Amino acid sequence: QVQLVESGGGLVQPGGSLRLSCAASTSIFSSSAMAWFRQVPGKQRELVASITGSGWTNYADSVKGRITISRDNGKRTLYLEMKSLKPEDTAVYYCNGDPWKRSNGEYAYWGQGTQVAVSS
Repeated sequence: QVQLVESGGGLVQPGGSLRLSCAASTSIFSSSAMAWFRQVPGKQRELVASITGSGWTNYADSVKGRITISRDNGKRTLYLEMKSLKPEDTAVYYCNGDPWKRSNGEYAYWGQGTQVAVSS
């Protein structure tokens, strides 16, 4: 069963912008903390930004000031607005959240992700 569907990735030039979306199939989306992660081949997946159910946000130092996480609880959708993109932002981006988080902190499910490529 598909539970998280990421979209919006693509190829963009340095300095460009993208808006990623994540449609979540969970009835408890509005009260759940959610997050965006990214992964480059050969490297560990890293946390990019997170948002609580009440809207508090947190960002990795590498993206502060350039990326904004937001959510639309009515649409059960998570967003990642990315501006001033850099080549080092190139990665597959994934969303995830508390409904899929195990007690040990690992996530039981990952969507297919969306590829972001920043290149001239």
